Amino acid sequence: MKLYDSLRRDMHGFVPLNPGRVTVYGCGPTVYDFAHIGNFRAFMAYDLLHRHLRWRGYEVDFVVNFTDVDDKTIAGAHAAGQRLAEHTAPFVEAFLEDARTLGFLPFSRHPRATGYIPAMVAFVERLVQGGSAYHAADGSVYYDVSSFRGYGRLSGKGTETMSARSRIASEEYKKGDARDFALWKAVQPADREVGAVWDSPWGPGRPGWHLECSVMARVLLGDTIDIHLGGEDLLFPHHENEIAQSEVATGRPFARFWMHVKHLKVDDRKMSKSLGNFHTVRELVDQGYDPAAIRWVLLSAHYRSELNFTRDGLEDATNAVQRLLDLRHRVREAQTAPGRGGTLAAASREHLEAFGRALDEDLNAPRAMAALWALARDVNTGLDGAGGGIASQDRAEVLAALGKMDAVLGILDLAAGSREVGDETEEWIRRTVEARNQARARRDFETADRLRDELAAKGVQLEDGPKGTRWKRVHVGTSARSG
Repeated sequence: MKLYDSLRRDMHGFVPLNPGRVTVYGCGPTVYDFAHIGNFRAFMAYDLLHRHLRWRGYEVDFVVNFTDVDDKTIAGAHAAGQRLAEHTAPFVEAFLEDARTLGFLPFSRHPRATGYIPAMVAFVERLVQGGSAYHAADGSVYYDVSSFRGYGRLSGKGTETMSARSRIASEEYKKGDARDFALWKAVQPADREVGAVWDSPWGPGRPGWHLECSVMARVLLGDTIDIHLGGEDLLFPHHENEIAQSEVATGRPFARFWMHVKHLKVDDRKMSKSLGNFHTVRELVDQGYDPAAIRWVLLSAHYRSELNFTRDGLEDATNAVQRLLDLRHRVREAQTAPGRGGTLAAASREHLEAFGRALDEDLNAPRAMAALWALARDVNTGLDGAGGGIASQDRAEVLAALGKMDAVLGILDLAAGSREVGDETEEWIRRTVEARNQARARRDFETADRLRDELAAKGVQLEDGPKGTRWKRVHVGTSARSG
């Protein structure tokens, strides 16, 4: 397995620090608002890595934090007239709900920054005592960037000349160097009003954002973690600062691999509220889009490549997911053909190997999806050539390959779950299908068409054949819901 390491700017073979066990830290959402699909583009890459590592047999300790105290959360709580914890709690729950909607595997732990304040204070004390941090005249504690000789090696920005804005900031906050960053922020009136204030040796205050992830990662995963993830916007200054403070504090490498996910665009434009293209998962689902299709789109481009998110793409993804569900259904329901088979079994193994190789090459999801489609093509061709029948061995191997691929992609079972029907709904479908058949038998085609449309509006697709009418549940898309 190879992964691209942002620090070394190249692909490297991945072997965990401890055999059989992988430690991963992913920077999670800042819970001042609902996470949007741009955020979930990064979190989907987290889920893909999580699933693939487990698929390859590793025990995975995957931590994704919640930033529940920072400038944005405090500003949001203050504007809403709420205490900090009251303001952030609904957004934490919304993230977890959206993650379930998109079929994420549960991560190992979701620490909240406010739960680790004593450890953060102790971490800052260690840096102050070691001479890498100082208590400034404004009451805050700053990290002395000049104390870490490797500063800037992740982003290449460590030796940039200070801008005028940086010089002003340095003077305003009484920092020794414009690059220095806050480890502990002196209390402000808004902090007190929302309850974001804790005691420390330097007076009341709160932790700086960069400090929070370093401490949670170290407490939960150790001084050195295998993989650290985040969006490309976190590379500088957040991850650069994490490296500096962590490695000075421990004397050890902070992370062995750094992975950064490229931004998402919407309709070829940067996503923003002002442009009206700012979408959340729950909004898209409420508009009739299939969660499995949203997941498909977010996986469709390599995590280090730009992804353009469009509604046409969602519709195409909905159709693609349905074709794969139809394939699995066809294989399951196909008549058992005589003989041992073996052709489709061999093809299944071949495409499954190609699927695994693709993901082993820096999580190349598009190539993995291509292997899935190659399997679908060969299976459909084989079934067509055999008159719709399939040998028992071939059926078992095809279904096993589809299941193993879906264990990483997480598409088919997610889609099937949204198409399941309860007993009462199934009984209504059965009665409506029978009523349509009776209408067709008496050549009342107007009634038959009306009943077919009623079924279609409920996501029920009919297939008329020589052995009668069969039905299956499909996703009700936006066009059907709007009618």
